[in-house]
Amino acid sequence: MNAEHGPLFTRRPHPAPVPASVRASMLEDPGFGRIFTDHMATIRWTQDRGWHAAEIRPREPFVLDPASAVLHYAQEIFEGLKAYRLRDGGVALFRPEQNARRFQSSAERLAMPVLPEAAFLRAIGELVKADVEWAPGGDGSLYLRPFMFASEAFLGVRPASQYQFVVIASPVGAYFKGGKKAVSVWLSADYTRAAPGGTGAAKCGGNYAASLVAQAEAIRHGCDQVVFLDAAERRWVEELGGMNVFFVFDDGSMLTPPLGGTILPGVTRDSIIALARRDGQTVRVERYSYDAWRGDAASGRLREAFACGTAAVVTPIGEIKSAGGGFVIGNGGGGPVAEALRAKLVGIQRGEIADEFGWVRRVI
Repeated sequence: MNAEHGPLFTRRPHPAPVPASVRASMLEDPGFGRIFTDHMATIRWTQDRGWHAAEIRPREPFVLDPASAVLHYAQEIFEGLKAYRLRDGGVALFRPEQNARRFQSSAERLAMPVLPEAAFLRAIGELVKADVEWAPGGDGSLYLRPFMFASEAFLGVRPASQYQFVVIASPVGAYFKGGKKAVSVWLSADYTRAAPGGTGAAKCGGNYAASLVAQAEAIRHGCDQVVFLDAAERRWVEELGGMNVFFVFDDGSMLTPPLGGTILPGVTRDSIIALARRDGQTVRVERYSYDAWRGDAASGRLREAFACGTAAVVTPIGEIKSAGGGFVIGNGGGGPVAEALRAKLVGIQRGEIADEFGWVRRVI
């Protein structure tokens, strides 16, 4: 494997790719995570050979032994990033090296082999090139899902000795139905997402599986998402089910909870902090209690709250519900700060605003 440029990928084209006319119809309304491109990128790891067998191949089901370690001990991590269609027809990625580094941190936390950054980036680039016709224009994007899982067949509590790294791609539209409208959020009183010393900072499937019961509770109460408090005091706001959160106050300042090992270090979160500070806004990274959230919303000190992440980008939070009652933030429909940040971020991602940070990596 070339340490600087990543491995050389062999190509095995799909024998029966989706016809262009069918693909065009599918791209008219792709939804989110419902349809997939023709190919996938794969690299294998074994204890004796390390990383090898890099390939672009047809997307197809895996053949797994029933004793595969991932099915029993959940050694699995993943990432999420997007490829954006540019005005000139090209395609670019947004800060993919940050996803590569977070993937490495997740691997270390789950006792998995660390994939070199160059290999991560090469796999994504090769898959985008293979399936570039699937990248939609307009407001759509090509969502990329790199993941790795333990494939060794054994029963025993230890790190596996075989793994597969895979990248699949899915053309997507808006994450939330209704696009950019403000969402409602349910406060989880009975469940927490992560605890100090746990896997909260790793992007692993177990974190999301554990959040699903709380998310289902939110849906039962008519909410779009769930928000979690800290595990120790059940007092401090941490993050939503799969997104970081920001608060905007009447003096123009912003606040977001600190990472601290229990919150996922979001690439979108980091980008918003950089954009806001560049434009002179004060951004505080400090704890914020649920009681303060409710009180500041009632007094008018809190003007906006919004969630952010790769899938949802920037989404305003309009209403909070809980077993003890609820409240509305501002006018319940979002606000100008979140909208302006979203416009700047999307403009950079799509090459419509100058990228002074060096965040955009052109693939084609």
